Amino acid sequence: MTIPTAQRSWGAALAIYLRAPVITMLFLGFSAGLPFLLVFSTLSAWLRSDGVQVAAIGFFAWIGMLYSIKFFWAPVVDRLALPLLTRVLGQRRSWMLVAQAMIIGGLVGLANLEPQQNLTLVAAFALLVAFGSATQDIAIDAFRIESAPDDMQAAMASTYIIGYRGGLLAAGAGALYVASWLSWQAAYLSMALLVGVGVITVLLRPEPKRLSLTTQLIHEPRVRAFIRASRGKPRLLRRMGAWLIGAVVCPFTDFITRHRLKALWLLVFVAVFRISDLAMASMANPLYIDMGFSLETIANVTNVFGIAMSIGGGILGGLLVARYGIGPILILGATAATLTNLLFAALALAGQSLPMLVMAIVGDNLANGLASAVFIAFLSSLTSRAYTATQYALFSSLMTLPGKFLSGFGGLVVEAQGYATFFLISTALGLPAIALAIWISRDKELVPTPTPRAA
Repeated sequence: MTIPTAQRSWGAALAIYLRAPVITMLFLGFSAGLPFLLVFSTLSAWLRSDGVQVAAIGFFAWIGMLYSIKFFWAPVVDRLALPLLTRVLGQRRSWMLVAQAMIIGGLVGLANLEPQQNLTLVAAFALLVAFGSATQDIAIDAFRIESAPDDMQAAMASTYIIGYRGGLLAAGAGALYVASWLSWQAAYLSMALLVGVGVITVLLRPEPKRLSLTTQLIHEPRVRAFIRASRGKPRLLRRMGAWLIGAVVCPFTDFITRHRLKALWLLVFVAVFRISDLAMASMANPLYIDMGFSLETIANVTNVFGIAMSIGGGILGGLLVARYGIGPILILGATAATLTNLLFAALALAGQSLPMLVMAIVGDNLANGLASAVFIAFLSSLTSRAYTATQYALFSSLMTLPGKFLSGFGGLVVEAQGYATFFLISTALGLPAIALAIWISRDKELVPTPTPRAA
């Protein structure tokens, strides 16, 4: 029997973190987080250090939009079996392994280039890394949701965020360290080696139990209706039609059917929750560099304070959700993630101020760790177990699309108005998310009110 959220003790909430599925997400989270900065802010630091113009760097942020359109190929990852691999490893693990191979190939390709002379090839290999990373995210999200019951999802989201932040740290501070000691080429080769953490995890952990594709399709009313209506037509055509309906149509109609008119507002909320911090992210490293901070200083501050606050924020978010439920923590996360952008505006005005740099990185990592943990738990609660990969890919894609798109114009805004104005604008973008979080937290169908604790 599932313990009501508010009745779980602090000891029981902490004990969840010792379970194997929860620990697994620590390593898979690392594997998911590692490629992200390597085609985003770390790549922007490399490009800027190599003399590439800020406006061009801003447009490189659009590579990250691949993460925002991954729902287009999520049905393939969700339902299409890979020859031999799926039979040996299972649906989720086989796709994770293929995605990791793409990431390794793209990073090795980047490591053999000089950016200023090969911007087109840099973009091409960065796209390969981003595509592999987005595909891996689809498979990992489905693996996570299918690996444990609902009452463990908040803890799994929390450890996933901790691992993800660890991957960001390795790809951010770690890559900067290696680049300052050796070279950017060595940094990207070392990151390719670290992808092995995800490969080993995939090979060691079992595939989650789930119904076979045939069984899932048989239970779909729309699929059964199509099969009845297509009697007498070629068998291959009927199989393809049934697959398309089950893999593409049903996941979306299921969400609309369950939430009706609220579905639109839920999708709007998903789209704006991370818009503030994603819109500003592409200009964070260029800000540090233009303020005069060395790569070593940026790496040191990120390593000492950033990772501690990231882990702290992820753990705190998971514990608060396990203790108090998603609703109130959703408001807290949206507010914190939005308002901490003001710290970057203050840094831009303060100039080369080490205390202000520390404050900005501490606040940003703590807020985003907490916000990410609660938001992943919220998205997981919206996802039907019958369509885990496709529905969650839709949510996570929509979550990043507006912010990534606006981030591409960051360099133009900075050149025209300066860093301080840019970060003030990014803060204002997060205000609708706070308002919608308040509305959602009051809806008992979307976020049930926890049962009061027994005395």
